[in-house]
Amino acid sequence: MINLIFALSMLSSSLLFTNCNADHKDEIFVPEYTLVTPYTNADTWVAYNAFNESLLDKNRKIYFRDTNRQASDANAVGAIWTQAIFWDMAMNAYKRDKDGKYLQLVNDLFEGNKNYYDNYNWNNGQVWFIYDDIMWWVISHARAYELFKDPKYLELAESGFKRVWSGSPQLGDPGSYDPVEGGMFWAWENNNPSKLKAGKMACINYPTIIAAMTLYNATGKAEYLSKAKEIYEWSYKNLFDNKRGLVADSRHGKANDWTSQVYNQATCIGAATMLYKSTGEQRYLDAAKLTADYTMNTMSAPLMIMPYKNGIEQGIYTAIFAQYIVRLIEDGNQKQYLPWLQRTINYGWKNRDKSRNLMGKNYTQQYTANDVIECYDASGITALMLVIPAEK
Repeated sequence: MINLIFALSMLSSSLLFTNCNADHKDEIFVPEYTLVTPYTNADTWVAYNAFNESLLDKNRKIYFRDTNRQASDANAVGAIWTQAIFWDMAMNAYKRDKDGKYLQLVNDLFEGNKNYYDNYNWNNGQVWFIYDDIMWWVISHARAYELFKDPKYLELAESGFKRVWSGSPQLGDPGSYDPVEGGMFWAWENNNPSKLKAGKMACINYPTIIAAMTLYNATGKAEYLSKAKEIYEWSYKNLFDNKRGLVADSRHGKANDWTSQVYNQATCIGAATMLYKSTGEQRYLDAAKLTADYTMNTMSAPLMIMPYKNGIEQGIYTAIFAQYIVRLIEDGNQKQYLPWLQRTINYGWKNRDKSRNLMGKNYTQQYTANDVIECYDASGITALMLVIPAEK
């Protein structure tokens, strides 16, 4: 078992983590390049309110793509699937705040996205054209139903899940599920049922498991648990390195792309943890821990700060990771990941643009008022803060 123990020495200002097994213990020191003042729980609300102040379109109730309001595309909004993650953040804020302060925001985001995205019409092939775009929203609607018990959320979650799994006769699409080889395809072509060239990405397979488990928890319908288990088994065999805990980005035919992505690690952790909580089977928890360990000890090395990649929309990967690592911490009772996540938050918060209290996706880079910051990038540390408490 791998445990991560952080010690910030007053003298050496170094990072200590311990790799333990039955035979030996190795201590590795990683130099700190600066001492960082820990964030506080009060900082969480400063960060989240700043995120909304700078990036939420108060009229359309949907998030701008970035902080640039002068360009010709000043009204550009964030990608469709990421808006669901921002809604998750609002629900997390509502759950954490004791006064119900963020309930109106939760309702506003539902309505704003509903108006912008054709009333969540899953059969609109112009609005929804990739399976995972729908599935992220299915998860969020199912989560909203769990939280508020409003049947409108459940109807959208169940109809969206059915549309992805079984397809859309209206569009001539047979659905994401592959009844022959197993697993879930990532994309379809309108009015073209052929899937011969489509890949099976982690970003549709693991979210399908999470959606199915959330719906199972909400409805008790055995079909959702059965589908979650089936897709998990396919994903474990075809997308998961069970020696290292690395999740493949995708599978095309018999070949895998083993590029590591934080959000794929995240949804693998979430899927396994939810199955563990429901079934009590240790193998699920073991897989979730192995995946989290790889993210922490390999992907986050050497500074032990969560990694980032340049590219559009990739800054939101940390926000997705926040949603599912907290399930492992709480439902799996795995608190050893807290120091690493708190450390990541400390660096992100320290290097924020202090004039706007906005953070970017490179948590070791200092941001200033001159930086155009995308909604995706600004969401990462803020989402972590909403679910990871400050150090005592």
